[in-house]
Amino acid sequence: MKYPKEYLDEIKTRLKVSTVVSKTVNLKKRGKEYVGLSPFKTEKTPSFTVNDDKEFYHCFSTSEHGNIFDFVMKTQNLKFGEAVKMLANLAGMQPYTFSKQDEEREKNWNNYKTIYSKYVEFYHNEIFKNPSAIIAKEYIKKRSLTVNEVKNFKIGYVTSDLDFFEILIKEFNENSLKNSGLFYFDEKKKKYVERFKDRIIFPINNISGNPIGLGGRIMEEKNYLAKYINSPETPFFKKGSNLFNLDKARKLSNKSESVFLVEGYMDVVGLYRNGIQNVVANLGTSLTTKQILTLNQFFEQIIICFDGDESGYKAALRAAENSIVELQPEKKISFLFLPDNHDPDSFANNHGKDKFLEFTENNLVPIHQFIFNHYLKITDDNPSSRAIFEKRLRTISSTIKDEFIRKYILEYFLGKIYELTPNINLKNRKNYKKNTKSLKSTQNYFNETKSLKPIEIKEFSFLYIILNKPELVREHYNLIENVKLFSNENKLLFKEILAQSKNLEETNFENLNIDKNLIDRILKYASIKHILAKNFNDDQKILEILTEVLRDLKNYELEQRIADLESKFSKDLSEATFNELKELKKQQKIN
Repeated sequence: MKYPKEYLDEIKTRLKVSTVVSKTVNLKKRGKEYVGLSPFKTEKTPSFTVNDDKEFYHCFSTSEHGNIFDFVMKTQNLKFGEAVKMLANLAGMQPYTFSKQDEEREKNWNNYKTIYSKYVEFYHNEIFKNPSAIIAKEYIKKRSLTVNEVKNFKIGYVTSDLDFFEILIKEFNENSLKNSGLFYFDEKKKKYVERFKDRIIFPINNISGNPIGLGGRIMEEKNYLAKYINSPETPFFKKGSNLFNLDKARKLSNKSESVFLVEGYMDVVGLYRNGIQNVVANLGTSLTTKQILTLNQFFEQIIICFDGDESGYKAALRAAENSIVELQPEKKISFLFLPDNHDPDSFANNHGKDKFLEFTENNLVPIHQFIFNHYLKITDDNPSSRAIFEKRLRTISSTIKDEFIRKYILEYFLGKIYELTPNINLKNRKNYKKNTKSLKSTQNYFNETKSLKPIEIKEFSFLYIILNKPELVREHYNLIENVKLFSNENKLLFKEILAQSKNLEETNFENLNIDKNLIDRILKYASIKHILAKNFNDDQKILEILTEVLRDLKNYELEQRIADLESKFSKDLSEATFNELKELKKQQKIN
């Protein structure tokens, strides 16, 4: 039995070749392609290439060549059916079991797809030739759209003088037409009528480019009619699983690492018209985890850009709280708030592509900052309100699925809260003067931290533990004997602390002959400080934290050595260098 061609094509559409191959091969971007060491032969020089545009891999050393199904079959010794099941699961698709239900579903899908294709094509043509479509043409002109945009997005207009149901009923049965969602039965007229009558329609395509739903905008404002409506949900159209223009935008994922997520159909069309084509829209519902996961398959960064009004801001907040759940270490989710109540369409039309992209570059807000800043704005300066504020942020961070992202988002939240509550102090900070930070000083603090390297902040945490729990560290001195620091100031400071305390035999640090500014930097920027404060009397917990910090420092050292060896290997292609590199990568995996 053969899998339906469209089922296999959708798997290939949903999964980039590099996504599948990178689970086995360490790939590096080189122009339009990715390169790596061959999985089919032991080699020193990369001869294995992946091309997402052409949807294949090729190994120059073995002449192996194929698509994602071939790759999985050959590298994992699977039969074709097993490879299909594995990749369908990776693509988030239901398995195809060749049951009667699957065959019936396939038949229904072909009917559904054909009905929508005929409907979209018919009313797309009507917008050009039907005199009743004049109101739609005026709207299109008002929105500065050209014939190119209308044709590119297959925009149509459902005129009231036609009854397409009567045309389709000659080819399809009543049940198929009813289940399409394009028509509903009017009890008064005792007949099926057009759901999108007198509306301009925007076809919603699936990822393969087949129309599966519609968005419709009313042309004459009427209080009893919604301005925008979507097709009702059907077995083949789920609003929370689809995105407008994804079929076109996904093809740009090899040229652009980011995608704009906007609210409306016209925002997509307007940005597209201005040369910004890596753009999609959700379909009038809150952003779902399914939509985030789908975009993550193709793009490294999602830029959520909703309207600049109050409803747009509220939608952005809902999107932030829903999407942070799926945040991953290698992915980014950011927010862009446009000025003066602009929406993306109006801003791009008024200022053009370059200004829009320039504004984006200068005004992106990472998702965790947006959430923190929002809840800070609605928090009063009293213990009860602050307690609710912290509890809410802890709850949000606890929903994040990835454990590493969850940990560092919580660290960020608690670190910012610590800045707001400086009286939660540390044991060795003396003569503290309460100083509530102004918005300006908070911004200064943020700008200062941006100039610090991640490894410096990690070193601050290491030194912070020593300064605050010297007796505990002395008892487990073997843990820090061979630790290596990388920033010069921290390296010198660590050396002086050990020298002046005789390897922590003397733990009164008040009289250390060390530049106080260096100590203050550690006390100010160590990301570990709030966690240490909460667990100050739990030695076991602090040892766990210290061990984790030391592991991060060790991994950084390995990364530096690996980078140096990779650079060396690219020049000398020495077997000794390659073997050393292989050993270090083994250590890195163990750590």
